[in-house]
Amino acid sequence: MKIAVVGAGTIIFRDEGVGVFAQRYLEENFIVDGDVTFVDGGVLGFKLMTYYTDYDKVIILDTITMKNDKAGSIYNIPGEELLGLGSYKQTAHEVEIVEMLEIAALNGNLSDVNIIGIVPEDILSVKIGLSDTLIRAFPLFIDTAIKELQKSGVKLTKKDKELTIQEIIELYNNPQSEYKDLISKGK
Repeated sequence: MKIAVVGAGTIIFRDEGVGVFAQRYLEENFIVDGDVTFVDGGVLGFKLMTYYTDYDKVIILDTITMKNDKAGSIYNIPGEELLGLGSYKQTAHEVEIVEMLEIAALNGNLSDVNIIGIVPEDILSVKIGLSDTLIRAFPLFIDTAIKELQKSGVKLTKKDKELTIQEIIELYNNPQSEYKDLISKGK
């Protein structure tokens, strides 16, 4: 089974980047036994259509807007349930994700898609990082993604050296540090 794990969001708007951080966290901290592609989807929009049509399973990690729910609440929603669901469409990339699902469904070649979404606390501040609420909820968000991968037959083994969510965020805050580390290791 060919699987894509797509981290969606905009890292410069605080909690809006949680999907990108989660995708990177999984990629950096686990050895994956299976045909899994990790995608920093950021705000690639319609360029992500290939994943929704060419892969057997797509897991989208993202924020999700659910009225009257508290920040940090986590949802695992099958893609077909989002078709025509207006409450999900609150930010520009949420609109694009739902529109892509609808187009792929109309063409009859929509992959098995799950949105693992977390309700954000702050998507307005221009700051790379996560609110304390999402930091606390992050382990459950990751665990939900892992369980969805395992349901698809993927085996994940935690690496010996773990990067924390704070270290993952720092890689985005200071991208040069990642390259300095690679250079110092001779890669």
